[in-house]
Amino acid sequence: MAYVVSLVKEIARKRRLIWDLSKADFKKRFVGSYFGVVWMFVQPMVTVLIYFFVFQIGFKNEPPVPGAPYVLWLVPGIVPWFFFSEALNNMTGCLQEYNYLVKKVVFQVEILPLIKLISCLMVHGFFVLILFLVFVCYRWTPFFTWIQIAYYSFAASMLALGIGYFTCAVQVFFKDMAQIVSICLQFGMWLTPIMYHETMFEKSAPWAIPILKMNPFYYICVGYRDSMLTGNWFWERPRLTLFFWIVTLVVLLMGLRMFKRLRPHFSDVL
Repeated sequence: MAYVVSLVKEIARKRRLIWDLSKADFKKRFVGSYFGVVWMFVQPMVTVLIYFFVFQIGFKNEPPVPGAPYVLWLVPGIVPWFFFSEALNNMTGCLQEYNYLVKKVVFQVEILPLIKLISCLMVHGFFVLILFLVFVCYRWTPFFTWIQIAYYSFAASMLALGIGYFTCAVQVFFKDMAQIVSICLQFGMWLTPIMYHETMFEKSAPWAIPILKMNPFYYICVGYRDSMLTGNWFWERPRLTLFFWIVTLVVLLMGLRMFKRLRPHFSDVL
């Protein structure tokens, strides 16, 4: 816990540097690209369209929220997943990408995963605006709980940061970690009820529902939908909220501990 406190203090002291490096990281993604920032939206939009046609038009899935089109139920679940998966993938390789900074003795390498996270949050901000726009276009009645998206984005960020500290530290010594993370994210997307609702297992496999809820990202997914579709606040799910933050705090502490243990050897390997 003391390491977490020292990290927070370091972030506060280096906040200007972190912000400048995050903006630079965001901009360099599109350097030399003809269409630039447009590519940031192409793949996610195509993914949403594919799932929409398969599950809504093909399988004719009906969302559990009365009167809500399937696309309005799908988008709030898949937008945070895009952010989480992109952030985790980028954080996993951040030490190798910025190896020239890692080798500097005076540079605090702990802020590198945070730089990647903030850069991904900038992209996520655009997708949240698109999310709001989709709901407005469908003439869905706005809820005051829409502001709660900021809270759930923060929650997703803390979960990704905890895992990211672990994976980026291990990636320096075990190059296959990036592939393992990618495969785990593919499984994780289907282990989270993003395209489907957990009630589909009520009759065939009721034991699967508690298992799905043990996935910490389940809290983020249902939280976005609560905020956008039903107007429920996060404190209306007290047990799920408590479970999520206990798991996230444990993951963050374990990730930081692994990072601290391996940090003295980063420059030697890189």
